[in-house]
Amino acid sequence: MVSSIEQLAQVWVLKDLETSALENLQPYTKVRTYLRDEIVIYEGDRLPCQLYALIKGTLQIKKTGTSGKESLLRIIPEGDIFAAPAIFGNGIAPATVICQVDSQVLTIEREALLDTIRHTPEVALRILEVFNQRLQQIHNTVHGLISERAIVRLVRLLQYYATRYGTQSVAQGDSLNVNLPYYQIARSIGITYEECVRLFKKINSIQTVVTYKRGGKIIINDWQQLDAFAKRSPSG
Repeated sequence: MVSSIEQLAQVWVLKDLETSALENLQPYTKVRTYLRDEIVIYEGDRLPCQLYALIKGTLQIKKTGTSGKESLLRIIPEGDIFAAPAIFGNGIAPATVICQVDSQVLTIEREALLDTIRHTPEVALRILEVFNQRLQQIHNTVHGLISERAIVRLVRLLQYYATRYGTQSVAQGDSLNVNLPYYQIARSIGITYEECVRLFKKINSIQTVVTYKRGGKIIINDWQQLDAFAKRSPSG
């Protein structure tokens, strides 16, 4: 199914494009609906030359190591792009993409996207910004696994998702726009599920600094106390 103009406008890298530019892209787009836990892309798949963007739902990017252990690399929220090698690499999927909830994925043919970039170079800058942020996240994750305590990695992860995907003000504090269940956090910072639960309890041992609700809805009650806790906390 070809996308609507409204659906195209949901893609962050295309924000602020004039309606005429979106109309020129429209014939080269497709929208596909996926169910919860359905695989969008398998690691190792050869990808068509197109831009992939999520316009509804949430996606998980996972990679399986040689030992068979599965790692969660990142979460893709609405409006974000993914599967970069399809347009700027060797066309081989580096990881598996799976739906966390019922989702809709929009694709744009590569040549049509490049034509848009020629007329609106800002689109290329936004794409580079996304990739730069992901490289920085990888750098921080690797550095954290090597040199930082688990509690610090947890705090930095919460700060990253708040900065990258935003928050909403609620009565208790700031609610992250992305849900982060315990098991996803644990895989992201290299600890066990049980240790992740223990860290949340430790953070809230004196006062409620972070509220965790079923399904991974996280509310930061006090950012200052959270950051301070990480700085003064003893080992892991």
